[in-house]
Amino acid sequence: MDNDKPLQPETEDEIEIQPVRQSSDKMLYCEAEPPPTVEKVKPARENSETDLEIEDDEKFFTTGQKELYLEACKLVGVVPVSYFIRNMKESYVNLNHHGLGPRGTKAIAIALVSNMAVTKLELEDNCIMEEGVLSLVEMLQENYCLQEMNISNNHLGLEGARIISDFFERNSSSIWSLELSGNDFKEDSAALLCQALSTNYRIKKLDLSHNQFSDVGGKHLGQMLAINVGLTSLDLSWNNFHTRGAVALCNGLRLDLSMNGFGNEVALALGEVLRLNSCLVYLDIGGNDIGNEGASKISKGLESNESLRVLKLFLNPINMDGAILLILAIKRNPKSRMEELDISNVLVSEQFMKTLDGVYAVHPQLDVVFKAVQGLSAKKTIFLLTNPMKLIQSYADQHKITIVDFFKSLNPTGTMKMSVDEFQKVMIEQNKVPLNQYQVREVIKKLDEKTGMVNFSFLNTMKP
Repeated sequence: MDNDKPLQPETEDEIEIQPVRQSSDKMLYCEAEPPPTVEKVKPARENSETDLEIEDDEKFFTTGQKELYLEACKLVGVVPVSYFIRNMKESYVNLNHHGLGPRGTKAIAIALVSNMAVTKLELEDNCIMEEGVLSLVEMLQENYCLQEMNISNNHLGLEGARIISDFFERNSSSIWSLELSGNDFKEDSAALLCQALSTNYRIKKLDLSHNQFSDVGGKHLGQMLAINVGLTSLDLSWNNFHTRGAVALCNGLRLDLSMNGFGNEVALALGEVLRLNSCLVYLDIGGNDIGNEGASKISKGLESNESLRVLKLFLNPINMDGAILLILAIKRNPKSRMEELDISNVLVSEQFMKTLDGVYAVHPQLDVVFKAVQGLSAKKTIFLLTNPMKLIQSYADQHKITIVDFFKSLNPTGTMKMSVDEFQKVMIEQNKVPLNQYQVREVIKKLDEKTGMVNFSFLNTMKP
C-alpha cells in the first residue's frame, strides 16, 4: 500500500481518526485476491468496477470502520460524506439526496460489508444507476444486519431490475422492506421482479409506486401474489393499471392502488374480489375516477366480505348517494370487520348522519371519515365536535374525583376494562356528562385496546 494519507473530509475537526484496531478473530479487511488459506468465490461480474474490494499490491490490512470508508473513498475518488461517518454506528442512516452517484454508493457499500450497526438505509435520489445497485447487492451478500433499504428514484431501469431480481432469486439476505419507487420500471422489469419474488418470501414490504407498470405488469404481479406467501404490503400507486390483471392483485395484502385511473369498470371487478376474497385487509383505491356507479359495485362486495378492515375511497367523484350505499352495505353484513371507510371528500347531510348512527349501532368499531355535514348550524357543529374528554374532565374536577373514577363508576364490575359494546351503551345512557354518538366514539378511540375491550388505565398516560 502506498504511503499517501487517506483522503480527508472537508473539515478535519469533524472526524476523529481512531487508531487502527487489530483483532485476530474479527478482521475488517479489503482484498485484491483471497488469502492463501481462504477459498473465496467472487461474484459473476468479477471485472466490474463495482467489485467491493480495495486493491493493495503489497498486503492486506485491517482497519476501523471510519478508516475503511475513508480508504474506500480514496480508492474510488470521491469526497467522504461526513454525515455517514458520524452516523455509521447508528441503526438508521439517511443518505437521501446526497448526490452519491455510482462511485459514492460503492464507497458506502464497501464500508457496510462488515457493519453490524446499520439496519435501515435510505439512499433515495442519488443517481446510483445499475453500477451502484450492483455494489449494494454485492454488499448484501456479506451483510446480514441490514433489514430495510430505500433506493427509490435512482434511474435503475431494466438492468437495475435485473440485478436486484438476480440477487433476491439466488440469495437469502435479511432485507424485509424494500422501496423501489420511481425507478423507470416497465413491463419487462415487472416480469423479472416477480420471478424473484415467486421464490423469495423474506420480503414483507415492497414499494413499486410511481413506475410504469400497466396491465401486462399487473398480470405478472397477480401471478406472483398467487404464489408468494411472505409479502404483506405492496404499494403500486401511481402506475398505469386498468382492467386486465387488476383483480389478480387483490389477494392477501395491504394493497395500495391509488392514482391508477381505474374508473367504474374496474370497480365492478373489485366488488367481485371483495365478495370472494377472505384475505385482503387494506385497500386504497383513492383517486381512481370511481363514481356512484362504482361505489354501488363495491358495496355489493362489502355486503359479504369478512376480512377487509380499511377501505380508502378519497379523491373519487362519489357523492352522498354513493356514500349511503357503502355504509348500508356494511350495516347489512353482520360479519363485517370494517374499521375505517375514508370518503373524506364527500359532503354529507344530517340525514346521512342519522343513517350512520344506525350503522354505528351494529358496528361500533367502524370509523367513517367524511368532509363535513352540509347545512349544520354553527351551534350544533360545536355541540357535535366539542372534545368529550374535556367535558368529562370538567365533571370530574367539579365532583373532586379522577377521570378514571368516573369511568370505573360506569362499569358494573368496577374494573379497569369492559367490552366496547357495553361501554358504548352505558356512555349513551349515562346522564352525568351527556354525549352524542360521535363524542362517544371519540372516547372509544382513545380507550380501545383493539381487542374488543376499552381500558381505562390508558387515561393515566394521556391528556384530555
